[in-house]
Amino acid sequence: MEKTPIYIYDAAKHPFRPFDEVKQVFKYRFLIVQLLRRDIVTRYKRSILGIAWTMLNPLGTMIVLSIAFSQVFKTTAGYPAYVLSGLLAWNFFSQSSNASMVNLIWGEGLLKRIFLPRTSFALAAVGTGLVNTVLSIIPMLIVMLIYKLPITLSILFLPVPLLVLAMFSLGIGLLVSTFAVYFPDVAEMYQIVLTAWLYLTPIIYPEEILPENVIFLISTFNPMYSIVKLFRIPLYFGRLPVFSEWFVPLMTSFAFLIVGWFVFVFRSNEFSQKL
Repeated sequence: MEKTPIYIYDAAKHPFRPFDEVKQVFKYRFLIVQLLRRDIVTRYKRSILGIAWTMLNPLGTMIVLSIAFSQVFKTTAGYPAYVLSGLLAWNFFSQSSNASMVNLIWGEGLLKRIFLPRTSFALAAVGTGLVNTVLSIIPMLIVMLIYKLPITLSILFLPVPLLVLAMFSLGIGLLVSTFAVYFPDVAEMYQIVLTAWLYLTPIIYPEEILPENVIFLISTFNPMYSIVKLFRIPLYFGRLPVFSEWFVPLMTSFAFLIVGWFVFVFRSNEFSQKL
């Protein structure tokens, strides 16, 4: 009589899930690129202007804000360029983090049919935001030329702020996506949070108009303050950031990325049941 084989599960040999997710992302990198391509094509295929809308959208917002506030903040040199530089960073963050959540919810059918890393949707959303932001830098440079703001070699430092923005957007996107799976109302609430967050970040207004105690509170509890500032320094201010100006946002973004990645990955196995 044959003995029934006994299978022993050795937890010590099971890969650490956050690290295993990184491995799976690399393995399925081609699929993530296809998701990114789908996001870009789907967004612009019915648009007359096509991908040019990526550049015109923040430009149009800048024009509206400039008309409304240019007289109020007329002491700010090249105010439209100041606003646009902040909007580019903010749009990257807000659109990427929101798209991470939306893509995961709409990808329910795909998750149930094939295996793919759950973080793929967030990575594709951040990749799309990165492409859009890089394209949007073109009208930013044109606006700077119009207002006779110097374009210096410090612009070559921009990949660092973009990396910081990408890490922070991915971390927040993963956290919001996790909560949205369990609490559908999070998707609507997040839009309200983004609106309030926008006005609590010196994007439309210069930080110089704020009292010192308010600047202290914003710089301490609002991570987007230092991240937007890091993006502006090489682009709008035309200089390289000092150590504290790039180290603080870099570490902050990395911390949010690690927390978001761990929370999302440890909960991801439950997503197919909740979605």
